Parts: sequence; structure tokens; C-alpha cells
Amino acid sequence: MTLTDRKDKENIDITLPLGWHYSKLKDVVNEAQAGFACGTRSPVGIIQLRMNNVDTLGNFVWDEYLRVPAEVTNLEKYRLETGDILFNNTNSTELVGKSALFQSYPESVVYSNHFTRIRVNSEYVFPTYVVAWLNWQYNRGTFANLCNRWIGQSAVKNEILFDLNIPLPPTLAEQKRISYILNEKMATIEKARAAAEARLEAVKALSDSYLRLTFDNKKIQSCPRKRLGDVCEITAKQVDPKKPEYASLPHVNGENIESGTCRITYLKTAGELGMTSGKYIFNAGNVLYSKLRPYLRKVAVVDFKGVCSADMYPISTSKGVIEPDFLAWILVSDEFTNYADGESRRARMPKLNREQLLSWKIPIPSLLSQHETVSKLSQQLTRTRKLSDFIRQELETINA
Repeated sequence: MTLTDRKDKENIDITLPLGWHYSKLKDVVNEAQAGFACGTRSPVGIIQLRMNNVDTLGNFVWDEYLRVPAEVTNLEKYRLETGDILFNNTNSTELVGKSALFQSYPESVVYSNHFTRIRVNSEYVFPTYVVAWLNWQYNRGTFANLCNRWIGQSAVKNEILFDLNIPLPPTLAEQKRISYILNEKMATIEKARAAAEARLEAVKALSDSYLRLTFDNKKIQSCPRKRLGDVCEITAKQVDPKKPEYASLPHVNGENIESGTCRITYLKTAGELGMTSGKYIFNAGNVLYSKLRPYLRKVAVVDFKGVCSADMYPISTSKGVIEPDFLAWILVSDEFTNYADGESRRARMPKLNREQLLSWKIPIPSLLSQHETVSKLSQQLTRTRKLSDFIRQELETINA
């Protein structure tokens, strides 16, 4: 093995402390073994790790996993041992390069073809140090830039991975010291992240509670009901988004609407997105309802003219009968979501068709009561939204 002090242009952009040196990763790796795909699963057998068993910080998650029947051949070559490094070699570009260190587990464990198992030469490198360096490169976007892309997946070839230069301290003891400090700090960060996520879930639960209290109460439930089709209509026509008058309009699809909050996030025009297939035009005051996967509760009231995906219904309400904001909020309520989810599951793809939507009987309080309901709910949800935004910013800082 040859360790080198030379500074190659590729992957070397940091001046090292005195006594440190760069080495090709291949010079400190003893073995690299790709995982395997198993089409046969069983409730008993040997655990097989997949990408969902590794979290964003490179920790193993043991809540759910698949098992491979013990009689499957060649399992022995894929068994993990303490100190093995799993490198996510093929998955989405966002995850390729995420690495984790296998310590131990009471049962035998093998790994899927999403991973490459790396075993390092313990005379030269400490496995925890290598994992920390790999995840540093992952966070820098190195692997996303290096991967060869094909439809739906991405990959980093082993020869490219192992040609990267890893900076090494002068002794193993220094590598261990650095690894210990990193692990200690990451453990602290992980606790902070878990606490922030728990607070975010609590805020979401509070928002859901406000919705339930608003629409499950007797005042709303005792109101007369009418078919949604009797007080609303879907008349939007399909247009060609390539035409200039439509290409300049904002485009909305399910991804632009937050689940259960009636909030629209980032928007681009149909032209900026390069839309070519037919879209539905909507006007200010329309309620946009995403008919795909109703349990996601994606609904919004728009105050602008635009075009939307064919997977959305632009709904206009009868003036003087039902307010758009009241309709939007009741469409994300538990009662309607349970109805829509139950109806849509009859289809191959969870989707609520127009007839099913317009057949639902909506409670219709007076306009004054609708205004009061929406006003009170908006005040409650504004408070939780501000708190939620603050926690999300905190999470972004923690993850960074």
C-alpha cells in the first residue's frame, strides 16, 4: 500500500495540518462487496437491511425490516460484522453516498443491493473516522455530483468512489480521538433533533385538534346538509399551457399544497416548469382540491388566476350560500377525509372522482356562522403555524 502526500486536483481542496497526508480511499480498503436483491421474503429468517433502515444521520433503524429465508444460497458472503461500513451506492440522488457503521446486533444481518459493504485496513484507518469522512462528502454533495444517473436511480461506481482522496491524521490514536469527539457532538445533535421533531408533531396534533373541535361540534353537525354538487360546481376548462397567455400563469399541483394546512408553498409558472400536457384554468376565489390520495388532505383557496394539474378540482362555490374558506377547511376535516378516503379506495389508485366529491352532503351554517367559524379557526391555526415555522427553522439549523 502506498500513502501519498501529493495534492491531486480532484477531491483535495483543503490544506492539511502538519503531519497529515492524503491517501486514495482504495489504499486503505481491504474489501468492497455489493449487496444483493432477494425476491423471496418470509416472516422468519435473516434480517436484510435496506435504505429505510438507515436514518438521515447514518444511524440504523430496527423498527421494521424484511427477512430473507435462511435457505437462500450465498447468504454467508453478505453477513455484516462489527466495523463494516455500509455505503448507499444506488438510490435517489438525494441519498446516494449516505453511509453507516455496523456495530453489532443480536441476530445475523445481511444487506441489500442498495449498499456496498466496505471493510477497511485497521492498521491504517479507524472505521468510524472513514464513515464520518464519507458522510461529510455526502453532505457536501460530492456523491450526488459523481453518480451515474439512469431512470429513477443513481449510482457511484466503485472505481470512482475508491479513487477519492481521504485526509488522514498521522496516527490511529488521532483518528479515534476525532471520531470520539464527532460521535459525542452528533449524539447531542441527534437528541436536539429528536426533541424538535417531537415538538413539531405536538404542534401538528394541536392543529388537528382545533379542526376536530371546529367541525365535530353540535353547532356545525346540526346544520342542514346539502349535496356538495348543489352548492358548488366544477366548470374549469382544459387549456394548453404552451400558449403564451397560459404559460405565464402560476401552476399549482399537489406538491405545492401543504397537507392539512390549506397553505400554498413555492410556485412557478407553467412556462418555467416546461408544462406541455393540458391543464385546468382556475380563477381567484376557487377552492383547489387534490383528488389523488385524499388522506393527504391537500386543499387551498387561491387569490389569483392560474392553471392546475389535471389531478386537482378547481371548485367554485355558490355566492351567498357557502364561503370558499369554509369549504376549504371542511374538506380537510376528519369527516370529509374519512368519506373521501373510503370512497377512493375502491379504485385502483386512491383517487376521488367528481361524482363522489359532489355527492357528499356538507353541513351549511349561516354565512355569519361560517365567517365566525373560519375567523376563529384561522386565529388558532395562525398561532400554531408560527410555532411550527419556528420549529422547522430550528430543525433546518440542527440538520445543517
